[in-house]
Amino acid sequence: MTLPAGDKQTRWDALLAAVLADPTCRAHVRPGKKVVLGVGSLDAKIMFVGEAPGAEEEIQGEPFVGPAGQLLTKMIQGMGLARAEVYIGNIMNWRPQMPTVDGREQVGNRPPTEDEIRYCLPYLRAQIEVVNPELLVALGSSATQGLLGFKSFKALGDVRGLWHEFGGKPLMVTYHPSYILREPSNRKKRLIWEDLLKVMERAALPITDKQRGYFLER
Repeated sequence: MTLPAGDKQTRWDALLAAVLADPTCRAHVRPGKKVVLGVGSLDAKIMFVGEAPGAEEEIQGEPFVGPAGQLLTKMIQGMGLARAEVYIGNIMNWRPQMPTVDGREQVGNRPPTEDEIRYCLPYLRAQIEVVNPELLVALGSSATQGLLGFKSFKALGDVRGLWHEFGGKPLMVTYHPSYILREPSNRKKRLIWEDLLKVMERAALPITDKQRGYFLER
C-alpha cells in the first residue's frame, strides 16, 4: 500500500485509518470487537512482530495486552527498556475466527492461514516503513512464516536464535511468549532470553552480568 507524505505520525494515522476502513478486515471482526494495529514508539529501534490478536486484544484494539502480552512486557523490561520505547505489531489485524454458538464468545485461538497472513502483510510492511526500526524480532511460527516465507522452515527451532533479513532489516526469530505460558520452565525462558540477548547486542544496548545470567539453570 502507498502511504501519504508527511511525518511519521501523519503517515501512521493514515495507515490506521486505512486498516479501520478495510472491508475485509472489518468483515473478519465480530460485532463489538476491534481491528488491531501496532502500538509503541514510532522512533523505536526494535520492533516486535507477533501472530494475531487474541480475546483481550480484539476487545482493546491493541496487540499483546493479554497474558502473553504481559509476559512480553516483562521481557522488554528485562532488556532494560520500557514497552513504550519499542514498537509491537502483529502479522494479522484481526483475530482468526473459529466456529461459535450464536451469542457465545469464541473460545481459544487458531493460527492464521497463509491467505490471511498474505492479506495483512502489506499493512505490516507499511508499519515497518513508518517506524523504520533498526531490528525486527519475530515472535512465533506464524510471524516467522509471514516474514521469511511459508516454505522457509519445518520447525521454528530450525531458524530461531539466528539472524535473518526482512525488507533489508536484520530479523531475529524467537518463540512466542505463549511458549513459556504453556510450560514456564527456566529452560524455555532461557531459550528466548538468549535470543533477546543477541538483539540487545546488535542494538548496542548495555548488558549487565545479571542480565546475562537470567534463567540459567541452577
